[in-house]
Amino acid sequence: MTLHRGDIHWADLQPRSGAEQAGRRPVVVVSNEIFNESVAWRSVIVVPLSTSASRRARAATVVSIPRRSGGLPASSVALCHQVTTLDRSKLRERIGTMPGDYMRQIARGLKVALQIDEYQ
Repeated sequence: MTLHRGDIHWADLQPRSGAEQAGRRPVVVVSNEIFNESVAWRSVIVVPLSTSASRRARAATVVSIPRRSGGLPASSVALCHQVTTLDRSKLRERIGTMPGDYMRQIARGLKVALQIDEYQ
């Protein structure tokens, strides 16, 4: 399966534990294109999406995505604080591609969640 940064796929996030997103849900691919293009690289880095309104309260690490953006069937939020690595076999059908404006917001959310600019 060819993957690209910004692709949105349905994914099977089982098994999970605690507060991690679980079940069948959309995820957006955020891993580097070099990893995504390598057939030997079996992992993919993703940000899970949720339709839960209560998740919107996490502010800087959550990005609101309107319904139909990138082919999403419902308004969603990208949970940048739950970035995770999956085996590619957990990815199911492709939904679409996240528009660039939202990918930039997701990148900012990841920077906040991981304190990338502030690492010491």
